Amino acid sequence: MGLHPAVAAARQGVRRALAAHEPGAAVLVACSGGADSLALLSATLFEGHKAGLRVIGVTVDHGLQAGSAEHAAHVVAQMAGLGVNETASARVHVEPGGLGIEAAARRARYDVLEQMRAHFGGATVLLGHTRDDQAETVLLGLARGSGGRSLAGMRRSFDHYERPLLDVARADTVAACLAEGIEYWDDPHNSDPGFARVRVRQRVLPVLEDELGPGVAATLARTADQVRADVEALDALAEAAHADLAGAEGLPLAPLAGLLPALATRVLRLAALDAGALDAELFHVHVTALHRLASGALTGEVQLPGHVTAYRDRSHLRFRPTAVAG
Repeated sequence: MGLHPAVAAARQGVRRALAAHEPGAAVLVACSGGADSLALLSATLFEGHKAGLRVIGVTVDHGLQAGSAEHAAHVVAQMAGLGVNETASARVHVEPGGLGIEAAARRARYDVLEQMRAHFGGATVLLGHTRDDQAETVLLGLARGSGGRSLAGMRRSFDHYERPLLDVARADTVAACLAEGIEYWDDPHNSDPGFARVRVRQRVLPVLEDELGPGVAATLARTADQVRADVEALDALAEAAHADLAGAEGLPLAPLAGLLPALATRVLRLAALDAGALDAELFHVHVTALHRLASGALTGEVQLPGHVTAYRDRSHLRFRPTAVAG
């Protein structure tokens, strides 16, 4: 009997992701114990060991559910049983602060994954997001009016992270696990309608499939790829413009006014980040306010997340720490 198509699809995605890495390099696989991450881990073990790579399975316990420590220990044992070279587990404290619980958990997870990557000297960290996750991300971006960057969905790779399964359906990761005899965990949070992503998964996408026909998730994911190419081109132009304009005096208003809005707003966003604004909390409303301030349509100051204030100073837009009241 030949290789199951779902197993082949996962391995193909991983093979592409690992192609640039030299033998002996360490590759970390983030594993929650769910079907997506276990299918990813299994494929990485097959492709990675064939290429002479060290495969390290890592899991993060967010401490948000009863028995999470026991589950993390089970995942570690499961990863070892599948044949990883090493395992690691970390527990994080999720503090929502001004973020929702999902965003706070994501921030804590990436923080500890980066620490693990540095500890092992890892060349990359593989994440198990699928085509369905991408489709959900695009729909959420549409619903929130978040602009092109959100519609572009999740990046296939960024910094030291890669998502090899963005062309693989969630149903295929389940099928791959079943074909290989791998037991997987169904996270209760994945069926909790209190999360917007779950409502999109359980209610919105099925309606779209019923009304528009099958393949909506694949079409949305393909749209994300197309928008991503445009967004990355604009970002590259904006980075070059920002490098030319930014200086000790701030951003000069006259040349900034000569840029198309799509570039000007990106340059302003980069300037705000350089000044210390928080990337995860710097939203469209903030960048729009900066653009209006720079153009003269808005007077006064614009306060940004991260305790940064933008203001006009004669011919320049400048930034300073936000004054603490009291």
